[in-house]
Amino acid sequence: MTPEQQQIRDLAREFAEGEIRPFAAEWDEKHDFPREVIAKLGELGFLGMLIPEEWDGLGLDTRSYLLALEEIARGDASVAVAMSVHNSLPTQMILAQGTDAQKERWLKPMARGEMLGAFSLSEPDAGTDAAAMTAQARKVEGGWVLNGAKAWVTNGGVGDVVVAMVRTDSPEDRRGAKGIGAFIVPTRSEGYVVGRREEKMGQRASETVGIAFKEMFVADDQLLGDPSRGFIYALQGLDNGRLGIAALAIGVAQAALEHSLAYAAERKQFGQAIREFQGMQIKLANMATRIEAARALLYRAAEIKDEGQPVAKYSSMAKLFASEAAMYVTTEAVQVFGGYGYVREYPVEKLFRDAKVTEIYEGTSEIQRVVIARELYR
Repeated sequence: MTPEQQQIRDLAREFAEGEIRPFAAEWDEKHDFPREVIAKLGELGFLGMLIPEEWDGLGLDTRSYLLALEEIARGDASVAVAMSVHNSLPTQMILAQGTDAQKERWLKPMARGEMLGAFSLSEPDAGTDAAAMTAQARKVEGGWVLNGAKAWVTNGGVGDVVVAMVRTDSPEDRRGAKGIGAFIVPTRSEGYVVGRREEKMGQRASETVGIAFKEMFVADDQLLGDPSRGFIYALQGLDNGRLGIAALAIGVAQAALEHSLAYAAERKQFGQAIREFQGMQIKLANMATRIEAARALLYRAAEIKDEGQPVAKYSSMAKLFASEAAMYVTTEAVQVFGGYGYVREYPVEKLFRDAKVTEIYEGTSEIQRVVIARELYR
């Protein structure tokens, strides 16, 4: 790490230790965390890390961002996923495809943390096959009218602006993936309806909701780029998002390893700390090795992205390996704690639940393998 990266990591770790970790279990139990935590992340610049300074961001490299995100995830994955979605998807899509006027209106306040962003691609009947979406945009004078339902929207209710993918072709002339537009949607728009909050296994403090558009008007200047290329923009955004989820997964795994090391040193059986048993040493060594391997792959992917090279294969590799490493490490952490690992009084039970969804959202592990295989044949 450069001295600047070291400072960024240390700042994120200090914030996570003081402002996040002490409250993570309570937020998980209540299925909520205070919005002021997001405001504090914004004040520290953590919501504009990848946005150039001309648009009020910090203009940092990808690795610096991932270092910070991993530390936030060590504190709590629910806070980290809100940070990851905001930094990786809506802001990067507006940065890449938006006009200067759109960047002035939306990107600057998002970079400063004054607006929290969300991303909406999936629908109740269009998850992995997202191009099968049916939410429809109808062209009218001066803009578009949106109707339809979207699903699994992180920050969809607590956020301020959503970049949503909606069909711009007509029901009589479907064009598949080439008939979808990306729209910048303020959540206070008339016709924007927030559905019920999902009751999840893990990352329960993070808000995941369904949303609906009911005759909601959006102006022409809220369309992002080409009205037929929104799905392509979303896939490009997911390449960034998968790096964020990989960092989040590593942060969860690192927290589980640290708790396991501490517990194995203090827990005694047969007259000695369980860390002295060779079986336990093998378990801890395997956990640490997978974390380091995942971290190295993630940093390689970040390097490739910052060099301007195609990153789809590497972002999928990093997300796949890191998420499966997190599931392995947290499962082993529960085993290290034994019966105590299965009860909520101890922290690894929550980390186990938080890890599972990293194998699912922003593309399942199965989809990551499909993406990787396709890239190998290019």
